[in-house]
Amino acid sequence: MPRIPSRRRPGSTGATEAAVVVSEELFAPVSADVELCYQTFGDPDAEPLLLVMGLGGPMTWWDQDLCTLLARRGFYVIRYDNRDVGRSSRGTGQVTRSMVVRAGLGRKVKAPYSLVDMANDAFGLLDHLGVPAAHVAGISMGGMIAQTMAITGPDRVRSLVSIMSSTGRRTVGWQDPRLIPAMLAPRGTDKETYVASARKVGQLIGSPGYPEAEADARARAEVTYERGLNPAGVLRQMLAVLTQPDRGRALQACTMPAAVVHGMADRLVHPSGGRATAQAIPGATLLLIPGMGHDLPVELHETFADTIRRTADKA
Repeated sequence: MPRIPSRRRPGSTGATEAAVVVSEELFAPVSADVELCYQTFGDPDAEPLLLVMGLGGPMTWWDQDLCTLLARRGFYVIRYDNRDVGRSSRGTGQVTRSMVVRAGLGRKVKAPYSLVDMANDAFGLLDHLGVPAAHVAGISMGGMIAQTMAITGPDRVRSLVSIMSSTGRRTVGWQDPRLIPAMLAPRGTDKETYVASARKVGQLIGSPGYPEAEADARARAEVTYERGLNPAGVLRQMLAVLTQPDRGRALQACTMPAAVVHGMADRLVHPSGGRATAQAIPGATLLLIPGMGHDLPVELHETFADTIRRTADKA
């Protein structure tokens, strides 16, 4: 298996750290219809940590350096492509943009699958790996999936970290309406058009306090393109989000250690979503970060890793 060489982090002594073992991209049949692509970092005997990505995002949006950092913090890190993204199975069922708009307006629309189904995918991946319970961290839609896991399988979630997410209640975590045209616009099917459109969206929703380098943004978009685009799948995921229930009351029964992280400059999921999540989960800690938008700035990797580690240590 390949090994990632150590990198000096801010504040490090400069001493050489042991390389982190990284698996190839592997595949797990999690149900009769769904196979997930996944990758692991670190020692399989360490504490398992499942990372759940958000809407339309492949597992590679969990930056490799962050995954390596988490492995060095004592975790066996598992990242994966949700269904309908990257190299995981494509779903079925047609979803149109008009259906998405109707669901966004609160009208009844039937989604091809739900966040519960996506949470069951995650449990299926843990089953495939022989992991009875894991620490779980999720971003945006991934935070919603992680919350759903904590509700439907509390014995399998050792700790929960919900990042830039919400409870599903429509009166919190709203999206800046000026983003809607860009979020629904086609991204293009050729590489250069996709990269340009992805960069445009990134500039709209990214962290104003931590602007991303052009080269890094382009590299991530290129990897996303090369691993496979699925515009129809993004619409199916979007409908799963828009038809989710309000988890506020159910989250009150969660007893695992929990933390909520949210950017104060998040335009895609208003910080009220993070506040509502922390208020709903008994004993949850809330970290609001000025200047952070709807992304994972490299400057905050240590902060994310510290939060996940501290929360897991309470389990």
